[in-house]
Amino acid sequence: MKLKGKNILLGITGGIAAYKAAILVRLLVKEGAQVKVVMTKLAKEFITPLTMATLSKNPILVDFFDPENGQWNSHVDLGAWSDLYVIAPATANSMGKMANGIADNLLLTTYLSAKCPVMLAPAMDLDMFQHPANLKNIETLKSYGNIIVDADCGELASGLIGKGRMAEPEIITGRIIEFFSSKKKLKNKKILVTAGPTFEPIDPVRFIGNYSTGKMGYAIAEVLASQGAEVFLISGPTHLEVSDSSITKINVHTAQEMFEESVKYFSDCNAAIMSAAVADFKPSVQFETKVKRGKENMNMILEPNKDIAAELGKLKRKNQVLVGFALETTDELENAKKKIHTKNLDFIVLNSLNEKGAGFGYDTNKISIIDNQENITRYDLKSKQEVAIDIVNTLLSKLKIS
Repeated sequence: MKLKGKNILLGITGGIAAYKAAILVRLLVKEGAQVKVVMTKLAKEFITPLTMATLSKNPILVDFFDPENGQWNSHVDLGAWSDLYVIAPATANSMGKMANGIADNLLLTTYLSAKCPVMLAPAMDLDMFQHPANLKNIETLKSYGNIIVDADCGELASGLIGKGRMAEPEIITGRIIEFFSSKKKLKNKKILVTAGPTFEPIDPVRFIGNYSTGKMGYAIAEVLASQGAEVFLISGPTHLEVSDSSITKINVHTAQEMFEESVKYFSDCNAAIMSAAVADFKPSVQFETKVKRGKENMNMILEPNKDIAAELGKLKRKNQVLVGFALETTDELENAKKKIHTKNLDFIVLNSLNEKGAGFGYDTNKISIIDNQENITRYDLKSKQEVAIDIVNTLLSKLKIS
């Protein structure tokens, strides 16, 4: 049972090859996988939900909610549950929507929110497959990191002979097994990641903080885990959760707590990525009871927090890699370059609040990566998941892993 313990989400779109999905589910279950199925409404015209529910041993999801009881089918939860999202068959229509961010059904919204890898098995008629728009969409989906199980050549439903047949279920199952057994580049590596804000208390109900959501750091942790790393995620206050069991989450609130946990874990790690937005200052006095409003101004003395990245830079051994982050509003490059040297970083990830779609709160980011030789690589605006992949790829090169 080569897929024992793996959670596989199977998406079925509306094409004649949908009948093969029944065989695919049977093979996956036989290999020990836990399978859930999401279908488009048109897919039900080709194969019934009852068939798929019987074979997968799980209810079939088609709509965003059950019209009988109002139960919500969360695309976010589906994506978080899955170790791999396989869409087979993937029609030209659905792939065109995926390539362009259109989400008008549960299958597509799940695709856009999935944190796991995605595998697509295209299926369509010969002329549709060869159309430049379809070929461009397939290349776009590949550039997003999707795995494409190439279509086969043979007799098609139209009677034409050529490329467009969905790969046989046995072939797709083999690719899935190969995916899970493939070499993980960071296997046996331990990586420390800091994420989110820190909250510096003024009194029991007030604090100094910032607008960080932790999305960037959590995305990095997920990508590292997908590459086989054991990840220690030291997180400030955030609503985010992790779905990978190889991520150990350590919750902290203050910069001092994050400092202590970072120093504690760093010595045993191969690398550290310091993506948290740590408060630079904290009140020199924390009041034990709530401070009441008065008529006079309240003066507060702030003192600097410890510089976590700089401390790890002092502790860093030759075989360790240390990555910093810089969020700037002015003199971005100059400030980032200075931090590389003062904190003994191997490279720094620079993003600017002056860039539209970058910074706190967004699902996208636009970064530049500057190494300790001051070489600069600039990237376009991307989803934070894609940005995380760019950062991890740079880390791999610094760890001399190809």
